[in-house]
Amino acid sequence: MTTYSMDLRDRVVSACDDGVLTREEIAEAFGVSTSWIRRLLQRRRERGNYAPLDGRRGRKPAYSGAALDRLKGLVAAQSDTTLAELRDRSGVSCSVVTVFNTLKRLGYRRKKRRSGRRNRIGRTLHSSGGHGAPKHVA
Repeated sequence: MTTYSMDLRDRVVSACDDGVLTREEIAEAFGVSTSWIRRLLQRRRERGNYAPLDGRRGRKPAYSGAALDRLKGLVAAQSDTTLAELRDRSGVSCSVVTVFNTLKRLGYRRKKRRSGRRNRIGRTLHSSGGHGAPKHVA
């Protein structure tokens, strides 16, 4: 749902202030509801203006601004740092999942690297898609 423009709001309020038409007629002429007109005029009475409210709702992001820049710098300096270490070093009080989601939103991916030598057992899944030993044609 989008907010109505200030131009439409100005025209509806001026039509209401003129007092020539009823709210039902104004609502039909401008394609809005009468309850929206009522709330618009109520907002003007209570706040002094009828501009749309800020549409942002919900929790504010833990990493924004300077904290986000600090997190990017920590990852750039040492990319193999754990999520808990990044959280502690960044100075933001949040969960490890928040750090993970922030890094994911920034486009960082988990780096998988082998820490030991490779297994001596061969692959069990072949490129043909089947399981087990390769099929021999006799």
